Amino acid sequence: MSPSTRPLRPLVASLVEEAALAPSMHNAQPWRFVHREASGVLELHGDPSRAMPRQDPDHRALHIGCGAALFGLRVAAEHRGLRPDVRPLPAPGDPWHLADIRFEGPVEAGGDLDALHAALARRHTSRFPFAEEPVPAELLDGLCAAALLEGCRLIVPGDWHTDTVMSLVHASELFEAADEAVRAEIAAWTRTGAAGEGTSADGIPAYAFGPRQYDVTAPVRDFGAPGRMPVRPSARFEKTPQIALLGTAADTPESWLMAGQALQRVLLQATLDGLATSLMSQPLEWPELRFDARDPLSTVGYVHMVVRLGYGPAGRATPRRPVSDVLVFA
Repeated sequence: MSPSTRPLRPLVASLVEEAALAPSMHNAQPWRFVHREASGVLELHGDPSRAMPRQDPDHRALHIGCGAALFGLRVAAEHRGLRPDVRPLPAPGDPWHLADIRFEGPVEAGGDLDALHAALARRHTSRFPFAEEPVPAELLDGLCAAALLEGCRLIVPGDWHTDTVMSLVHASELFEAADEAVRAEIAAWTRTGAAGEGTSADGIPAYAFGPRQYDVTAPVRDFGAPGRMPVRPSARFEKTPQIALLGTAADTPESWLMAGQALQRVLLQATLDGLATSLMSQPLEWPELRFDARDPLSTVGYVHMVVRLGYGPAGRATPRRPVSDVLVFA
């Protein structure tokens, strides 16, 4: 990259700002960016201070969140006429150095990534009930194709498989309720306004909790611990959620980064398609349950995320850390 084509600081900051709109486990935003101004390389690092030792001991979810941010960066770059050249895991001796991105250009506007740009700021997790209206098969096929573009598979399960996954979701709720360390970790990333909580620039705010489940059918994690939000309303969720399972053949850090990029591509496409989405990682956080989430007849060896899709409230934007907290120039 010649000096004349190296992105300027305001441009890099704007790219990172849009990348940071990505979803992450408990909205921990576990990414750091370093822009090497001499070379023009933008480095993506995982932030170990935002890891979750009990729920994510291998840092798989952390990699997925960073992969989602990486895909958002790619979308933002192409929207600005830059071609991002990504090198994953460039430093074998540093497991937290997840990717190097070089920017080439120009590229023509209107490409497949640029087309997703409008959804970056519109995509929000919805922890509200969805309508019983089925998602058209052609939309599901399009989302499966989107995952394939990132080297991953999105599986739309049949009835028996959906029932199995939902039973694992409910089993994970019991596991969670019985594990004090997990409950404490979740509480550390919820924001109810109580004294002693973390910064309001991350985590799950109370307005994003959604309603309490009216019965045991809720497919979303309930962040409102009993007694902390006594005025939250209750609601009945859809009886049989439309879900899709995102997975890869391998279970390595590079596969997790791929899965994160595929996840963000799928979510952005679903947003453009008029669908509401939420993520159901609960059963995948328990080794006892995760393997049972896969279809034994599928070539997908490892499931990394369960995505819930449907028609309903889009959800509200959750807080984001300022760019100055996640980007440094060196």
